[in-house]
Amino acid sequence: MSDHDFDLFVIGGGSGGVRAARQAASAGARVALAEEYRMGGTCVIRGCVPKKLMVFASGYREMCSDAKGYGWEIEEGSFDWPSFRGRLHHELDRLEGVYRKLLDNSGVHVIDARATLKDRNTLALSTGEIVTAKTILVATGGHPVIPDLPNADLGITSNDVFLLDELPKSLLIIGGGYIACEFAYILNGLGVEVTQYYRGAQILRGFDDEARGLIAESMRERGIDLHCGTNIVEMARASEEHFDHGTGSDAAMGADPKQSDELLERATGQGPVWVKATNGREKVFDAVLFATGRRANTDHMGLEEAGVELGRMGEVKVDEYSATSVDNIYAIGDVTNRVQLTPVAIREGMAFVDTVFRDTPTPVDHDLIPSAVFTQPELGTIGLTEEAARDQEPVEVYCTSFRPMQTAFIGRPDRVLMKLIVSQETRRILGCHIVAPEAGEMIQLAGIAVKMGATKEDFDRTVAVHPTMAEEIVTMREPVRTG
Repeated sequence: MSDHDFDLFVIGGGSGGVRAARQAASAGARVALAEEYRMGGTCVIRGCVPKKLMVFASGYREMCSDAKGYGWEIEEGSFDWPSFRGRLHHELDRLEGVYRKLLDNSGVHVIDARATLKDRNTLALSTGEIVTAKTILVATGGHPVIPDLPNADLGITSNDVFLLDELPKSLLIIGGGYIACEFAYILNGLGVEVTQYYRGAQILRGFDDEARGLIAESMRERGIDLHCGTNIVEMARASEEHFDHGTGSDAAMGADPKQSDELLERATGQGPVWVKATNGREKVFDAVLFATGRRANTDHMGLEEAGVELGRMGEVKVDEYSATSVDNIYAIGDVTNRVQLTPVAIREGMAFVDTVFRDTPTPVDHDLIPSAVFTQPELGTIGLTEEAARDQEPVEVYCTSFRPMQTAFIGRPDRVLMKLIVSQETRRILGCHIVAPEAGEMIQLAGIAVKMGATKEDFDRTVAVHPTMAEEIVTMREPVRTG
């Protein structure tokens, strides 16, 4: 019997922490888990789950017009945000209950409190209790970063979107990553007038260039006012002077005075915000959403005082077994800033338990992880981009872009993209990139083949399923370029 209160103490009740706690308990360990907010973490409470439900909701906007193109007589309706939000939070409450029940059934001692380290084995709880543990696992995730800008507190982050009492009529999104782009599509689909500024030359940095370009084009076609190479210079709470003639703001130039009055009357909560951009543009928005990156939740936790080494952005530095610089303290998930994906955190949690509690040292495999960006159309990807692959070795590029049958039939301009990056030497698929409706579903299955080391000829030998969009992934015979 250990001299400590627990064999394992997990800090953080997100997907990774919960999985690790349950698995360790099943291995016979005495486990406690502390969560200061809500069980389920970013993914369940303020990330993947509510965001995907909003993606579904926003996709119905075009349903009526699409259905009419197919001969259905359907009357267009309006979106009821309060009704949807109520159902959304009911579902999140249900999922949190599921997480708690799973922990309880696994024999994990759940503590609703903030936990910080006093030393390598001792934790202080916000309830005033002091507990000890032989092994400590940090799984505290991350949080959105607000830029260091005067009046930045007038903006909101992705955490706040799900809590809004009402949707803004106009919104400025700052950022060009997957969170920024997903919310641009979502809110545009829900009827919000969306503008997006991104300081880089193209959105979705790190993804394949052709895929990024197609999504940017799609955003503009859908009415999202996207400006790359643009950032915010100043922001302030909007006042009457921002609607006066001569301000140079879009709201003032030729605006109906009644519309300006209505905008000012909506000054509830944060209220309208005046923004000046690097391109000289000035405009008033109902709200500003910052999607400018995330930072690890490590502040004021006592980690460094306990000897845990942190990185430049506050992330916990770990080795391939998720071990920190202190031999009994481990970390998994977004707090390590390795791969910020929920399934990866879960895998890291399982590998940690195998290593520490099942005497089976298991390094985490971060190679060839499939992922999806839930834009509309979605982006599914696994492996290297064309740009990264070319830097590594000679490749062949197979690519096709076309109008899918479903939307081409009713005259919509939507296009999809299928792309394979192939090693000239080994013939293995180095990267697969899909921009299409349900691309996330497609890449999950394609990812199995790529992870197994499939070659281009393996894809060629697979009979196409016709008529589908996905059949193009196995019917591309000639490379569009090599090098």
